[in-house]
This record gives sequence, C-alpha cells and structure tokens, in this order.
Amino acid sequence: MPRTRKPLDGLFGRIASFQALWEAARKAVRGKRKKPGAAGFYANLERELLRLERSLLDGSYRPGRYVEIKIREPKERLVSAAPFRDRVVHHALCAVVAPIFEAGFIANSYANRAGKGTHRAIAAYERYRDRHTHVLRCDIFRYFPAIDHEILKRQFRRRIACERTLALMDLIVDRSNAQEPVELHFPGDDLFAPYERRRGLPIGNLTSQSFANLYLDPLDHFVTGVLGAPYVRYVDDFALFSDDPAALARWRAQIERFLEGRRLKLHPRKTVIVPAGSPAPFLGLVLLPGGGRRLPADNLARFRGRLGILRDGWRRGAVERPVIETKVRAWIAHAEHADSWRLRRSLFGGGWFDPVTSPVPELRGGGLSATVRMQ
Repeated sequence: MPRTRKPLDGLFGRIASFQALWEAARKAVRGKRKKPGAAGFYANLERELLRLERSLLDGSYRPGRYVEIKIREPKERLVSAAPFRDRVVHHALCAVVAPIFEAGFIANSYANRAGKGTHRAIAAYERYRDRHTHVLRCDIFRYFPAIDHEILKRQFRRRIACERTLALMDLIVDRSNAQEPVELHFPGDDLFAPYERRRGLPIGNLTSQSFANLYLDPLDHFVTGVLGAPYVRYVDDFALFSDDPAALARWRAQIERFLEGRRLKLHPRKTVIVPAGSPAPFLGLVLLPGGGRRLPADNLARFRGRLGILRDGWRRGAVERPVIETKVRAWIAHAEHADSWRLRRSLFGGGWFDPVTSPVPELRGGGLSATVRMQ
C-alpha cells in the first residue's frame, strides 16, 4: 500500500495568484486560440485574469455550464467542454496538486502523466506478455460516470490539507454535469443508494483526468503491493500477468472485492483471462504474438470514412490543406506504432502522405490520393 505522507497545506496562493492564472491561461489556450471562448478571454486577458483572481480569493468563484457533446466513435459517450475561464482554473489547480498526487503513484500507471502515455503502456504490456503465459485483461464498467464523489473527496484529503484548495476541488467535483446513469448496488446499500449518491466526472476536463488517476491509485498499490502481480494500467484499462491461470482467477475475485469499496465493478464482457500470446486489443492497437502490431478493423474503417470526407471537401474547395494535414498526421502518428507501412502506402501512394516520398512530419508536394483502397 502507498506510504503515508503528511497532507500538504498552504497551497491556495500558488493556485489563485495572477501569475499562476496567467501561466494557466497560456497552457489552456494552446491549440484553441481561434475558439470563440478562448479568443474572447484573450482579447481582454489582463482584466479577465484579475476578475478571476478576485473571485477565487474572495470565494465567489463558481464554475460555468458545460457544453455537452455526444460522440459515437469509437464508442458512445458524453464529452463535456467547460468554459474557457474554468479551464484556466483547472490548469492552475492541476499545476499545484497534480505533482502532489504524482509523488504517490506507482511506475506502471501510464495515463496523463509526463513521460508516460499510451505507447509506453503498450510497450510495458508487451514486456510482461513475453515473460508470462497468461494475462487477466480488465476494464471498469462506465468508469468516469461511476466515480463516487464522497470517496474521491476522501482521497483528496489524504494528500491535501489546505482548506481553500480542498474547497475549490470539492466545488469543481460538485459542479460536474450529470453523466450517464450507473445504477449499481453494493454491499450495505439500500434500494435508493445508487440514486442518492453523487457520482461521475465530466470527460474532457483536465481535472477529471487527474482525479480519475488518483481515484484508482489505491487499486494500483493493492495489485502491486498486496497481490504482488505484474501489472499495467492506463485509465480504467489494466492487465495482470501470470504463468498460472488459477492465480489470475483468484486475483480477479480479490480485485472485484477491492473495487466494491470504491463503488466500481469490472466490465463483465471486457474482463477476461486468456493466453498472453493471443491477439490482444489494448489502447487502440491489436498486439500480436512475436511483437507484431496491427490497427483494429474499426479504427481503419472510421479513418477511411474520414479520409473520404476530407478528400471530397478538398475537391470542392471546402477544406484547406492545413486542416487535412493536421487530421491525417494525427492518425498517422498513431498508425506508425503498428505494422502499417503497407497500409499507409496503399492509402496515400503518390499523395502528400506517401510513406515513401513524404515521411511524416516532412511533407513534400503532391495531393491527396485519388482513391482510398486496401491492398
């Protein structure tokens, strides 16, 4: 289990000062300068920051309403966009509290941490897979909508003692917009418990990413410190490895009991014990025996559809080249981590993104391939 650390006090001044908010605004605006909310805030930057500083210091700050977007790919979920002023506060808060959380995290938790990320998590998975015969792959059922506010706030207080910082963190959690229902009962619940307890964090907040990592930190320490299992986690996707399938079955039962204390359940269909060498979908790739990697069929199908739309928009003059380059480069950056050279050659041959003549990030001449086809 994690070592006991004295909760830290005296943090709020480092969050609510004009200088801290100015630095936070610089981070929040990256890639969003042309968005109306960000552009309007930056048009009167000093005044907006002074107003925000004053509201934080006098306790009148209240988060605004979220803009909700329902997306259906790769799966249906609700993404919530906070007003830009609130995103500035999120950045200022996380700049101070995230390093405090980070100090207690294990090495094999890979989400939303500097020097970690999906591709390092995949590499760690492959290293364990090559050393063991079986794997327990786990997914938590509706993780972000299921995060319990009361339990999360208790977790805050294990690391933070500054009352004003805790009040701000509580406020951000309390003002979370309603998430999809998670009507689960746990030992000791009465009939109405799932409806009376506040739960759910908005996907899309910087704070939600940080808080979600913290929420599962006790699980990380339980699996590695108590069970002693080889383990990799990325958000709510995690895997344990062993040469003994019976040990994995015991660990699954112990994890299920542990998660009950955090009002979480494993996804019944996505939690499986399988041979470690079998093809494994993990973090957007299919990991193959012998070190091979391929893109999932649904990922490729979605990208081919988007590429066709971009190509048609380019022909009509409705989409400019920088937009196409940004969107296609993002997919290529992911696809390059799979064995995708032939696939990219078939998609982009003779065009801007041909892997022979235009390796990313250096693009040279040409145009979008006239066809989108598979070999």
